[in-house]
Amino acid sequence: MKAVLYETFRQPPKLTTLPDPAPETDGVVIKVEATGVCRSDWHGWMGHDPDIALPHVPGHELAGTIAAVGKGVTRWKEGDRVTVPFVGGCGHCPECHAGHQQVCDHQFQPGFTHWGSFAEYVSIHRADLNLVALPDSLDFATAASLGCRFITSFRAVVDQGRVRPGEWVAVHGCGGVGLSAIMIAAASGARVVAIDISERALALARSVGAVATVNAAETPDVAEAVRDVSGGGAHLSLDALGATATCVNSILSLRKRGRHVQVGLMAGEHSLPPLPMGRVIGYELEIYGSHGMQAHRYGPMLAMIEDGRLKPEALVGARITLEQSIDALMGMDRFQTAGVTVVTEF
Repeated sequence: MKAVLYETFRQPPKLTTLPDPAPETDGVVIKVEATGVCRSDWHGWMGHDPDIALPHVPGHELAGTIAAVGKGVTRWKEGDRVTVPFVGGCGHCPECHAGHQQVCDHQFQPGFTHWGSFAEYVSIHRADLNLVALPDSLDFATAASLGCRFITSFRAVVDQGRVRPGEWVAVHGCGGVGLSAIMIAAASGARVVAIDISERALALARSVGAVATVNAAETPDVAEAVRDVSGGGAHLSLDALGATATCVNSILSLRKRGRHVQVGLMAGEHSLPPLPMGRVIGYELEIYGSHGMQAHRYGPMLAMIEDGRLKPEALVGARITLEQSIDALMGMDRFQTAGVTVVTEF
């Protein structure tokens, strides 16, 4: 199979030919029809993820058709259209038994703990627990765009953030995660303030549901601007980027007893940010993390997509080739693209 492989962190990956994978007893092999290029892949390539062993094939947002099935799999067959969360559960640990596969004690992650989907084929383990059937109405590029950013945002806004109609929601960072969160919060009846340094990103944020925007590059005090727009502060605020400034601004944007959800990955120099804990205590704020979403929680999200309340296809940006994914991956830190970049040609 054709695949993108890197043998050294921070050095250009290469397009190469590798052996086709075979399914594990409890797994399947998926013919990849589309795979997203995500900033988490960039973090992996930079060496920020200790789970990655070299050489490595990146890619964790994928959709495709099942090409081979392990003998222990009972729920799936060849030809089924599927996607998969970027965190897979083992099915045996206490967290999995409680339905929390996204924080499984023995989780696997394609593109991180295992070779990923920047390839023609990818092997996925524990298929009966972790695969998600795709509606025929959902194209593969859109389905791939759900795999990390959209599902993470859905859980962050709906499950962790407990969004309610009429609330003010602030979203700091309008990349794929942020734009997904804006769309989901707006579809849930919230009023959304979008914050970014790019007017192009803010325009896209308005197109998917933001009622107000703040350009952080031109605003001396972002948190104060959000509090002014929302009449005292957001009820729910998300850091969708993962930087010290956006994390702190998100917390300071909240009104009393507000809820902050950390969605963006805090890595490298941002891994231990100084937080305004005095504000957290004095305002009785709640701080949550959000790490993907379980396969069994896809149903409500897919229902909102099928009835038109959510339109993730509006977030799909460039459609590129597998070879072009190399430059796209290495350039993720420059934030030059709008929407979700998806590989659709292998």
